[in-house]
Amino acid sequence: MRTPFFYGTDALSVESALSLAAGHSIGRLDEAATRRVLQSQNDVQAIVREGRTVYGINTGFGILADTAINEEDTRLLQHKILQSHSVGVGDPIPAEVAKLMLICKVQALVQGFSGVQLSTLERIIWHIENDVIPVVPEKGSVGASGDLAPLAHLCLPLIGLGEVYHKGVRKPSAEVLQAEGLEPIALGPKEGLALINGTQFILAFALKGVQRLHNCLEAADIIGAMSLEALTGTKAPFDERLHRLRPYAGNLLVAQRLRGLLGGSDIMQSHVDCGRVQDPYSLRCMPQVHGASRNAWLHLKDLTTIEANSVTDNPIVLGKDDTISGGNFHGQPLALPLDYACFAAAEIGNISDRRCYLLLEGKWGLPLLLMKNVGLNSGFMIPQYTTAALVTENKTLCFPASADSIPTSLGQEDHVSMGSISGRKLGKVLDNLEYILAIELVSAAQAIEFRRPLKSSVLLECAHDYLRRTVGFAEEDRIFADDIQKAHRIVADGSLVSHVNECARAQEVHLNKGFDNFTLK
Repeated sequence: MRTPFFYGTDALSVESALSLAAGHSIGRLDEAATRRVLQSQNDVQAIVREGRTVYGINTGFGILADTAINEEDTRLLQHKILQSHSVGVGDPIPAEVAKLMLICKVQALVQGFSGVQLSTLERIIWHIENDVIPVVPEKGSVGASGDLAPLAHLCLPLIGLGEVYHKGVRKPSAEVLQAEGLEPIALGPKEGLALINGTQFILAFALKGVQRLHNCLEAADIIGAMSLEALTGTKAPFDERLHRLRPYAGNLLVAQRLRGLLGGSDIMQSHVDCGRVQDPYSLRCMPQVHGASRNAWLHLKDLTTIEANSVTDNPIVLGKDDTISGGNFHGQPLALPLDYACFAAAEIGNISDRRCYLLLEGKWGLPLLLMKNVGLNSGFMIPQYTTAALVTENKTLCFPASADSIPTSLGQEDHVSMGSISGRKLGKVLDNLEYILAIELVSAAQAIEFRRPLKSSVLLECAHDYLRRTVGFAEEDRIFADDIQKAHRIVADGSLVSHVNECARAQEVHLNKGFDNFTLK
């Protein structure tokens, strides 16, 4: 039985949006939402009947805002706007992201300030629930005046144009509608503009970015703790008393998690009196570095949640005699935190690469390059080349797209956010980060084997054993790309984090206790 979600009545969170996209929840319109939509639609129809000039209802768009459109052409105008704005290029975005766009578009329109027809919303919900997902090119939005190009492509199937993914196959929308016994929708006044004005492209990437970065941050704590164990580092820098003196929430959380992950370790106990005064920063400063990225993640999550429940089209219809043409479509509120999140993700990769390097140095009882017979074997030297390359690539992706603006619409839209690029760049940085963490995981697991017969903590042994189901200890060189791909799979799909969390619950270790705001809810 799927959990019901009532658009416009229930608040859309990261978790609920992802649940709808995955098909775990089912989206519906309740009576209150239906009333709001019908009232707003009636208000727009009244404006057209009375002949009052309102931007986007009976005028052109952008620089053509002063061009009046007669009553007979107002419907045709909405049809043409979807055609004229479908100028996207590049590869299609992932189907899941396009589906999130549809979900976010419904949540925005159902607030009752956009003047769309109830039948239009019901058709979008049909697309979501039947997994008939529009094909949306990745490039073409400047992130202001709405994500115009991608949203136009998203909504083309409503009028029988464009393409969709249907049962996993890319097909013309008209063909799918015919097969399903459905007619294209005849758009009413303002509807085309309401459909393409908004931030749902940026927002969908933000939702997915929040989920993926959260998983990477959780994995980084686990894998970083494994590296610390392998390098016989100390957990003293994670003492809560220290972090209470500089009480950033992310730092406190990471320090708590590291204490929980390392608790009860025989390896840790074996070198209590080793005489080593300090660990390198990449070990000692995990709470400060991982924690700073956690704080950035929380900022993005909070703003994404606000955006997911906002009205972002233009003009806003407050009543038949009260419309406002403003700028709620401008993507700057998400563009800035998305760029910030880019830096946060890149830094997790940067510090992970440093730990990979430490594991290779042959210090503190580990063999050089994590293999006994080097010379004939290169050991784990070359996987770190890959982390170095990925870290550098991420640095090049960290130029903030939101720092730039190029005027459009002949200067009418003279400042734009470029937030669509910010969202896409975050996805690329996370792609690289997942591989960096996978390489550290393989390296740390290899290194821990040289501490045997000593055992690490129960939770880190769970992580080690989970990797060992698919990636074995390396006695000599092999095609390490295969190991990296296998490790990447359990990092990227979240199963490593899920497995360790299950172990923690079984051991009654509360890694995230007291930090509920750092969850996806």
